[in-house]
Amino acid sequence: MVVIDNKPTAQTGISFDLATYLAERQAIVEAALDRSLPVVYPEKIYEAMRYSLMAGGKRLRPILCLATCELTGGTVEMALPTACALEMIHTMSLIHDDLPAMDNDDYRRGKLTNHKVFGEDVAILAGDGLLAYAFEHVAVETQHVPADRLLKVVAMLGRAVGAAGLVGGQIVDLDCEGKPNVSLETLNFIHNHKTAALLEASVTSGAVLAGAPEADLQRLSRYAQNIGLAFQIVDDILDITATQEELGKTAGKDLQAQKATYPSIWGLEESRRQAEHLIAGAKAELAEFGDKATPLIALAEFITSRTH
Repeated sequence: MVVIDNKPTAQTGISFDLATYLAERQAIVEAALDRSLPVVYPEKIYEAMRYSLMAGGKRLRPILCLATCELTGGTVEMALPTACALEMIHTMSLIHDDLPAMDNDDYRRGKLTNHKVFGEDVAILAGDGLLAYAFEHVAVETQHVPADRLLKVVAMLGRAVGAAGLVGGQIVDLDCEGKPNVSLETLNFIHNHKTAALLEASVTSGAVLAGAPEADLQRLSRYAQNIGLAFQIVDDILDITATQEELGKTAGKDLQAQKATYPSIWGLEESRRQAEHLIAGAKAELAEFGDKATPLIALAEFITSRTH
């Protein structure tokens, strides 16, 4: 049985407590992030970078990286710098996404957004600093990984965050704001790039570091694409159904910005059904790994059961 928040779900036939697993992995990631970014001169920029990086959150991306590295024969230690880099990149995207020129949000993870505390100019630079430092951190801090694997991970991170990934999805998202009749194909493009690309890199980078064979990388890539799209569908649902306190950010922003969302195309019930279908597909990709994939199965289920 897999236990998610102490609720058993029939899965791989072994006992697994996701809440404990997440708490342990979050503690590892939090400590590593804290060590990775001390405050030095000029203090203002490091304080701004740390303000958002250490603001909490699920740490789902680094945890996925650690989980897949372990699944495919690697260790937490060899994946931890990449796991931290993924959270730095993700944090950069949140800082920039919250800016007035983008989503113009006042709250993130239950705290004032970076630009509300430090100003727009410093917030832009804090995001830039985190993005650049992410690549430095991977290159300098990763130990006991062959250079060819490390180079492949750096390339994967660059693609996931650039115009072929997150940035490409964001530009189409901005272009579609306020436009009626945005197609499902366009919406899928936005979120396969804006959300799923970095989640896919989180999953596959851990496996690359461990030296996983190509067939396993392909299975994990498909798993990640499915959970990435499901993650966004659930986000769209929560934007309608959750409170600001539950979300940690302003609720109802998509509706205010006249953004196309999955519920606006499918409705809430069909959106939930589609998310469940994607999670089922993700879990099916893990069948070849047997019981070793239990953490990834539980993480996939967590995506659709979360309330914030």
